[in-house]
Amino acid sequence: MGRLSAVSRIAIPLAGVLVLSSCSADDTPNDTLQIVQNPVAATAAVSPAVTVKPAGAVFATAGVKALVTDEASKTLVVAVSEPPSLRIYDLAALDAPKTTVALPGPAERLTVSRSQVLASVPDKSLLVKVSLPGGALETVPVAGQPSAGLADGDATLVSVRDRKAVEVLAKNAGPRTITGQIYSADDVLNTGDGVVVLDKLRTALFAVDLAEGKIGEGLRAGDGAANAVTDDLGRVFVTDARAGALLAFSTTPLLLRQRYPVPGGVYGIAYDRTRGLAWVTLTERNEVVGFDVRGGEPIEKHRFPTVRQPDSVTVDEQGGRVVVGSAIGEGIQVITP
Repeated sequence: MGRLSAVSRIAIPLAGVLVLSSCSADDTPNDTLQIVQNPVAATAAVSPAVTVKPAGAVFATAGVKALVTDEASKTLVVAVSEPPSLRIYDLAALDAPKTTVALPGPAERLTVSRSQVLASVPDKSLLVKVSLPGGALETVPVAGQPSAGLADGDATLVSVRDRKAVEVLAKNAGPRTITGQIYSADDVLNTGDGVVVLDKLRTALFAVDLAEGKIGEGLRAGDGAANAVTDDLGRVFVTDARAGALLAFSTTPLLLRQRYPVPGGVYGIAYDRTRGLAWVTLTERNEVVGFDVRGGEPIEKHRFPTVRQPDSVTVDEQGGRVVVGSAIGEGIQVITP
């Protein structure tokens, strides 16, 4: 019964693969399923003033651009814009950063693998690699505006927004560029069953065939795909900031499995693999909500008031703590459910 209920909530066809068509000569998208003529990427809804005390503890910091935890090194990494830097915290002592690493420009997204954090710096056409917990820095030039980086074995995958491409960087070979009929490469994710790229302009997910070097099939991801994360079952969860929904996709094949309404300005997302919880932030309400996503449809398990403009969230999987970042400088918030 739970699975039938999940299907009934889906507002667009489950197997509706996007009709791919070429762009016109002036590079204006020509897509029969295009939502608007001149697409714009979804952004977080503006938060109201805080009226309820944020749950847990709040630690002062500048405006948070992104944050991520690394279980291996037991660290929390916070990217701030002023000055552009990464603040590396010991998860056992979050009152002050243990190390601060200056960046050449503001980081847009953080991913972590094997005790190394990858930070995309699109304004400087760089992918920055920082070791954890020490903070040793390496910069990797990228042609264009890198939006996200992902370690994939011995290679690094980089989504390059303006070039509409996924760049494959290998140690012993030159860069390999994978392109296709996408409008904007805004994030690249590996589910373990396949690699996908998130296109915020087209508000869609596309499969990436690394072996063939091409962008494969695509599916619409709501009305305003904002952020995405993978789980331990080979799925991709996407927040739809415009329609107010949490979407779940399989990748083999690429199919929309769930569309669950989440009102309140859903935007940031993180996944707790230990507990099977997807944590999403609601910027219109200054809240963070934890959904159990292991069944036929998401089940709300937790809801907490947050700092204002909670655009980003991450999870300390070892202890189950949730960390929320305020994009307007009202601190990082640590909640123990």
